[in-house]
Amino acid sequence: MSCSLLEFCRLQELKSVRDFLFQSQNTEPAEEKNQTDNELSWDTSDWESTWDNGENKEEGSTPATAVEEETTGQSGPWLQDCVVSLSPCSDLLVVAREQKAAFLSAKWRTDDGGRDEMTLAVSWSGTLSTEEGECVSSAICIPLASQKRSSTGRPDWTCVVVGFTSGYVRFYTESGVLLLAQLLHEDPVLRLKCRTYEIPRHPGVTEQHEELSILYPAALVTIDGFSLFQSLRACRNQVARAAAAGSDAIPPPPLAYKKWGLQDMDTIVDHSSVGVMTLCVFDQMKNASILGGFNASVKGSPPAMSQYVTVGAGPYTGFYYAVEGSSQPLLSHVALAVASKLTSALFSAASGWLGWNKNKTEEEAVQKQKPKVEPATPLGIRFGLPDSRRHGESICLSPCNTLAGVTDDFGRVTLLDLARGIAIRMWKGYRDAQLGWLQIPEERGGRESSPSSSLPRRHALFLVIYAPRRGILEVWAMQQGPRVGAFTVGKHCRLLYAGYRLMGVNSVTSQGWQLHTQQVCLLDPTTGALRTVNIPFHLALSDKKSERAKDMHLVKRLTALLRSSEVEPDVLETEARSILLDIKHPAIKKQALESLLSNKNAPVSCLTNITRALNDTLKQQAPEEVDATLLQLCSSQLKLLQLFTDIQQLHSAADFEACSENQDSLEGIEDELSRVGPTLQRYAQLSSRPSVSFAQDSPDLPLPAQGFLSQIECTEDGELKVVCRSETEWNQLGNFMFWGCLCGKSPLHKVCDALQQAGISPQQLLSLLLSVWLQRERDVLQKPAEMVKNLHTLLVALSNMKGAVEESWDTQSISPWWQQVRSTCIQSHNAAGALLAAFVAHRAAKACITSRADSKLQSEWETVSLELEQWVVCVRQLEDVLVLQTLLLVPPPQGAAGGATAQCSIKTLLEGGTGGIADSVSKWVFRQNLSPERLKEILQRTENKDAEDKEEGEKREEKQKTHEDTDRTAELLVAVCQRFPHSLSPDFLFAHCCWEYVVQWNKDPEEGQYLCLAVEHLKLVSSPHIQLGISTMMWSTFIVKRFSAAAFLMEKVGKAPKDRLCRRDVGMGDKAMTSFLGGCVQLLQILMEVTEALVKNHCPLSFLNSYADSAVEEVPAPELSVEEAWCGAEGPASIAELALEQKGVHYPLVQHHCLLASLLHAAMTFSLRIKPLSLFDSKGKNAFFRDLTTIQLMPSGDMDPGLVSLRQEFLLRVLTGWVQAIDDLSSSASTTGSTPLPSSGPRADWWPSLCLDLGSLLQVNPDILRRHLVCELYNQGLDPRAEEVMLEVEDKDVLGSQLLVLTGQRLSYSLLHSQSQTQAAMELLARLPPTLCTWLKAMDPGELRCPLVPLSQTSRLVGRLIEILPENHAQYSLALHLLEAVEVLTTED
Repeated sequence: MSCSLLEFCRLQELKSVRDFLFQSQNTEPAEEKNQTDNELSWDTSDWESTWDNGENKEEGSTPATAVEEETTGQSGPWLQDCVVSLSPCSDLLVVAREQKAAFLSAKWRTDDGGRDEMTLAVSWSGTLSTEEGECVSSAICIPLASQKRSSTGRPDWTCVVVGFTSGYVRFYTESGVLLLAQLLHEDPVLRLKCRTYEIPRHPGVTEQHEELSILYPAALVTIDGFSLFQSLRACRNQVARAAAAGSDAIPPPPLAYKKWGLQDMDTIVDHSSVGVMTLCVFDQMKNASILGGFNASVKGSPPAMSQYVTVGAGPYTGFYYAVEGSSQPLLSHVALAVASKLTSALFSAASGWLGWNKNKTEEEAVQKQKPKVEPATPLGIRFGLPDSRRHGESICLSPCNTLAGVTDDFGRVTLLDLARGIAIRMWKGYRDAQLGWLQIPEERGGRESSPSSSLPRRHALFLVIYAPRRGILEVWAMQQGPRVGAFTVGKHCRLLYAGYRLMGVNSVTSQGWQLHTQQVCLLDPTTGALRTVNIPFHLALSDKKSERAKDMHLVKRLTALLRSSEVEPDVLETEARSILLDIKHPAIKKQALESLLSNKNAPVSCLTNITRALNDTLKQQAPEEVDATLLQLCSSQLKLLQLFTDIQQLHSAADFEACSENQDSLEGIEDELSRVGPTLQRYAQLSSRPSVSFAQDSPDLPLPAQGFLSQIECTEDGELKVVCRSETEWNQLGNFMFWGCLCGKSPLHKVCDALQQAGISPQQLLSLLLSVWLQRERDVLQKPAEMVKNLHTLLVALSNMKGAVEESWDTQSISPWWQQVRSTCIQSHNAAGALLAAFVAHRAAKACITSRADSKLQSEWETVSLELEQWVVCVRQLEDVLVLQTLLLVPPPQGAAGGATAQCSIKTLLEGGTGGIADSVSKWVFRQNLSPERLKEILQRTENKDAEDKEEGEKREEKQKTHEDTDRTAELLVAVCQRFPHSLSPDFLFAHCCWEYVVQWNKDPEEGQYLCLAVEHLKLVSSPHIQLGISTMMWSTFIVKRFSAAAFLMEKVGKAPKDRLCRRDVGMGDKAMTSFLGGCVQLLQILMEVTEALVKNHCPLSFLNSYADSAVEEVPAPELSVEEAWCGAEGPASIAELALEQKGVHYPLVQHHCLLASLLHAAMTFSLRIKPLSLFDSKGKNAFFRDLTTIQLMPSGDMDPGLVSLRQEFLLRVLTGWVQAIDDLSSSASTTGSTPLPSSGPRADWWPSLCLDLGSLLQVNPDILRRHLVCELYNQGLDPRAEEVMLEVEDKDVLGSQLLVLTGQRLSYSLLHSQSQTQAAMELLARLPPTLCTWLKAMDPGELRCPLVPLSQTSRLVGRLIEILPENHAQYSLALHLLEAVEVLTTED
């Protein structure tokens, strides 16, 4: 691979740029234009016509074509007369001449072939000079780094810095907006140069600071990069703000800079700022002894100095060193400086006295016009390269700051070593040469495995020289290297080398950046093309390594050949073979062979032929010359390719002999298949649901040879070993070897013989066979009988291989061979495939053991072995797993919670512990959304079925017919429960379902029904011990934290909180919180009921002594057992086991919490105002949210009357809320008669009884509650319900007084306030006794919620009043009057 010139960009509108810049010359005669070029003897016969033609062409034509049509006569020299600068990011080009300039910015366009290409088009053009007579003398484009964190290394914007002959330096944006202008020196600007931050490649390299340097004929100005970067950003922002506001921009403050007066050199035309350097100790001592003589003293630390190198004349090259920081000058120098200052001061003063200063006003006017310019600090030359006749023209600094290239007027290019200050190389014959540098990093690939891979990457340095007189571009390796590349280019190009990158970058911000910068670009004005030089690193290596470089080049050629998909196989084989045989280095040859063998485009025949050719070539060489590892790789890969071809041919063979042996050992397997047939069929239906898969993952895809080679490797002793990379690749390989045999399409024994002769171990072949059998379970279940026979034949063939079943195996011990089959089946999630494999392996193992026993014993006894016992257990477990997996595959109903189907195997069930089976079924119950009642019904059917098994045959047949019509899912669950009578006993299953639902509720508390269902499942657990334990665990694990949060929240806000507050503090909405509190009440009630059932003679006082210390239990704890086949379960304890380990609870504490939960639930249900914790004294508050198993100090004795009244008020509000809620129900159902109340929600029928129970616990008089309820019901017009409650009221006198007022209000409404007042009613009012009339008028019917009550109901109410009021009651007579009035009204109606 050699150097190349790559075009990466093209300039548009180059002709219009030239016309714009040379407008002033268009009118000049042709002779004048040609005078400057006479010495070059150029033919200018058609100069004028070309110029005119170029002018008259249409602007709409394609720029590149327009430029190409021009002859080189005019398109050539014009660019050499301009100042040209390209941004290192190649996105901005500046072309300037005299006062004018054009800025060309990057744009992307699509060419004719549809590819995107970058172009540079004019984005701004205009006049830059503002002072009279000034011209552009130098320009550079500095890209400024983005300060955003997301930046990846692209510039934020580019600043154009332009130097003028007036001494001004001006800074512009890409759109030509002036940001900043400063007069730094009153001489023409000769050259602008920039240095940006580079990441140091070695620890010893000094980190260089960014700076902009400006060269004047006798001075050098440097501006610190950081301050310049900040100033330019601020100026740009200020200009943008001013433009947006429409105001003038505020003039920015002047830039801070250093100015050195370069002394002791006649003329200076170019410079390089090398940066800060520190002398080594030896150089410091040498300089000190030369300058100070024998007795010179040397400082402890060498000073840091900035090095500047200038070129020009007298001397030809000058080296200047400015010591960083302030150093004390010598006393003689100080004396001279003071003397000169005094002299100038005295003369200026004297001139004023003596009247010499006549033109003072004129001078002041001139000074006002021009800004003040700071004087330069003198800097003497340290040394130079004296050559009196040679004049330097330009200097170009290398990227590593150690070398520089210098051109001169003798047509020489000199290479300088800047550290030593000497010329180390010179090229001749390069007049007007232009220079650039390229620094190329080494490719990572070659050194990754070497010990030095941790070292920094090596970099090669190349000098690029463009000789315009010869039209040639050359690339030279540094420092004494050969010319590595040469290109013939035009004679009028410009070599553009920036020598810097982005400004504003530092060691922190550049981390992870990819700086997209071109180092060297060649601009050809004839075509408008911008090209960059591409140089491979290996060209910098010595001749000794060039052979290796050639080999690497050949490898890259081979890689390119293999990547192209359009190459014919014959061409590919020929080309690849020649490349491979041409490579000399064994390591590279091995690398090339490996890349060839891993290529997917190459056919097998091509790979085999190339590998055989290479193998034959190596064998023909002398043994000592051949690399052993390469020869071994060739022979092993050849062997693998041959095996691959053989197996491929065997599978594609059209006919073969069918295998019919070993059928005797398959006796009885049909019976087993028919026994599990229905389950297998159901399993196949459920597992073959449509699913998404990718075509490349299909098992029917043929295995490419590259995949085969990558998965099998050859050991040193010649055997083959399968390398397990991934499960997919493993299955692909097994598929390739055995699937044809399993389908009966390939000769089994021939395939097994080929694999055995190749040297693959039987254990690995067995593993591959089982993996493909289990992976392609769906295909197996389509033809199970045929597949099983083929599997049996294959398994026997593998077992008979040498090294499969050990010769020394004792049939009474476990064989590692059959144990491998068993462990694969135990770990497999493919239940049906594993069961069929176990059936086959069981038969094969039994036949193997029998044949061995017959050969040893020659007896008729049946052999009993531990191996067969293990198989019996394994088959039993796999049958259980198959039925369980079939159940788990049943899809959930639409709209259910869903989730991924649980995959189970013997291993996962055993590792899940004794509760693993119940846990997986409980998850299935949750996914199926199976109600607790339905589950209970199915489980009862299981028990009935167990009982049926004991009945006579005829009855059982009749009952089974009725079961055929039942739900298939229920049948599956029944079948699973029958196979696991202990692990899925009702209590066990209900306990796990309860726990599963509460876990799911905890994940999503908004789903309040999950908690309710958990409690429902808990109620169905028959064992009080398990109920108690699970309730305690639920409370402490999931409930109490949220419960306490709800209580504290309601205490804080003093009412039922809104949805937002509930979500913030409790983690659920207000509706979900109401449901949650109802669940808490139910859970605590279950705890109380279970505790009562488990404890004898329970009462609150004896409870403290008896139950807390030693509870006397009536019901014995249940014994948990597991099925015999599943005794080996190891893992976490089941929920039931954990429940039985829980301690008992403290009954009064549970009751105390239940009381609080009921209050909270009532407040949330009816949206009441309450501070729940304030209804309890300090003891009661302290007891809340404690562990229920601990004994706490509970409230006792009479409660504070203030608290009791608060409690009474709350309970009365609850009753009022309930009456209002049921009134809606009653009014809506009034047409259909009285409807039964629901069992939950605000209309539930148990709210009154709950309030009475709470009243007795809260020391509130229950009779007050009953009387309030009666009044509320009458008030609401619900008289029948009120009459029922009235029977339980004890204090009838008070109730009579309350109802008397209510009756008066009803009558008052119908007589006085009703809209339809009849004449009869008015007459009745006139006949009423005055006392009654006055009393009725005093009543306020507005207090009645339902004033429109039928008169018959009011009549019954008055009748009841007469009954309950004693005759000596003060208002008895009033009641009699009311009765008469109502009767009169009734008779009139």
